[in-house]
Amino acid sequence: MSRVGNSPIKLPDGVNVTAEGTRLVAKGIKGELVMALPSVVDVSVGDGVVTVSPREKTIHGRSIWGTVRANINNMVLGVSTGFTRNLEINGVGYRAAMQGNKLQLSLGFSHPVEMDIPAGLSVKVENNTKIEITGSDKQLLGQFASEIRAKRPPEPFKGKGVKYAEEHIVRKEGKKK
Repeated sequence: MSRVGNSPIKLPDGVNVTAEGTRLVAKGIKGELVMALPSVVDVSVGDGVVTVSPREKTIHGRSIWGTVRANINNMVLGVSTGFTRNLEINGVGYRAAMQGNKLQLSLGFSHPVEMDIPAGLSVKVENNTKIEITGSDKQLLGQFASEIRAKRPPEPFKGKGVKYAEEHIVRKEGKKK
């Protein structure tokens, strides 16, 4: 039995969830999210509570049960409160700036790196070194943040690069004579 899948999802005020066949739609003050439901789980919505149960008692049905419940919970949290991810840029000459709907990064390459901001996300840059990404879709937000970090991951000697704000970089000692 799935401990995550067993717990029901309580819907906060202002959030409406409807299950339409193989689709689940969550609407709230932060927007609307749609998810395709797998055929091995049943989702029931009623009295401000969403419950997920496996339709089949197969290995796949039981394994996907908790994952679907967690994804639905992330949708409900996203359309009600939203998600935020913070990144920091460390290094001499490394900076970020907004150019319309593009994020422009100067990361020590011969050219600036420009990234299109996906629909549904908003990006703010503070002091040219702090990037704040907000949105209602947790998966899209995490994917975009990891793509930014992948442009110049932090290196272990001086800590230069793009890192998550809560990330701790294990520093290495340099060469010894």
